[in-house]
Amino acid sequence: MTATAPATTPAGGRSFFITGLGIGQICSWGSLYYSFPQIAEAMGRELGWDKPQLYGAATLGLLLSGLAAYPVGAAIDRGQGRAVMAGGSVLAGLLFLLWSQVESLPVFYLAVAGLGTLQAATLYEAAFAVVARRTGAGAARAGITAVSLWGGFASTVFIPFVELLMSSLGWRGALMVLGAVNLVVCAGLYAAVIDPRADTAPVHHGGGTPPLDGRAAVAAAARRPVFWALALAFTAYAATFSAFTFHLYPLLTERGFAPAAVVAAMAIIGPAQVAGRLLVWLFAARASVRAIGSAVVAVFPLALLMLAALPPSFALIAVVAAAYGGANGIMTIVRGLAVPEMVTRDAYGAVTGALSVPGTVAKALAPAGAAVLWAAAGSYDAVLVGIIAAGSLLALGFWVAAALSRREGAR
Repeated sequence: MTATAPATTPAGGRSFFITGLGIGQICSWGSLYYSFPQIAEAMGRELGWDKPQLYGAATLGLLLSGLAAYPVGAAIDRGQGRAVMAGGSVLAGLLFLLWSQVESLPVFYLAVAGLGTLQAATLYEAAFAVVARRTGAGAARAGITAVSLWGGFASTVFIPFVELLMSSLGWRGALMVLGAVNLVVCAGLYAAVIDPRADTAPVHHGGGTPPLDGRAAVAAAARRPVFWALALAFTAYAATFSAFTFHLYPLLTERGFAPAAVVAAMAIIGPAQVAGRLLVWLFAARASVRAIGSAVVAVFPLALLMLAALPPSFALIAVVAAAYGGANGIMTIVRGLAVPEMVTRDAYGAVTGALSVPGTVAKALAPAGAAVLWAAAGSYDAVLVGIIAAGSLLALGFWVAAALSRREGAR
């Protein structure tokens, strides 16, 4: 039976709740995700650690984040969003301070793997679950779109900010500042704006049947083919995104592009992500997530095919970067809305968390898999073919999910 949306006003972009969450997401994403490569490079040079040693910790953190996704989502469904996000930010701040003092690999792995785990409690999936808890899953679209629009500025703000911190304070000082950002800004904002007393009561199904929660909701969702089609699509998306993002620079330079042109093209991706989300906000606010997703998933394989087939030029890589960035930005919204609009409106956090587990594992392992493929083939041609195949699987999986959802409806 299809749930009806609650009669409540969606959390809009101007509200204190969404603004606080949005600023928090800029700081959480900027510190926990985007700062790592810059700081890792600097500390690797000082301590003599190589890239596999450094990035092994980040990979471990992503894997642990996947394992934490379901319990975090279930806790938010139970009304513990403030404790999860504010508490997670406090722990993140303390781990940044620990990281700033590292002299050995075991302590470094403890700090960075811990920070990776806390991504499950502080980034989009947790924030979207908090929005769904506040508004009701059926009315969460405006809030989720607005939060993702705020978060899209994280790389634009924090990459130069971290560079400035390192140039003036060194990498250890930069980590101390990032710790303070999490302890004061992120934890403070999440504690202030997430109020369980303002949450919307769960909506009963037709006939007065109470909504499912936790494991029961996940088990019911997992019995539906649309759940597994979305799992396939989002896992392929995570692999595509992670492999392409990590290997974009060497892939393009190997194909004959000048390093300066590659850097300039990569700088387009961040603003394009924000532009894509803004387009959805302005022009597709009432379009179904099936329609939005079905259109945007085609962009990934088509953009990658252009890169593989057309002669090298800056215009080409600029177009590919803009298309990829815009599509990636819109996919964040699609992933946030797919569960309530295509699967179920019960237990948003738990079901979304369960759905994200294989994707998080793929996101962690895909860069290493692409590197192995490059080493075996001797060039990035095979890697690009593999990424195109993953992008095509994303499109196919989502189209199947859209067809199944259209037939069955969200329950």
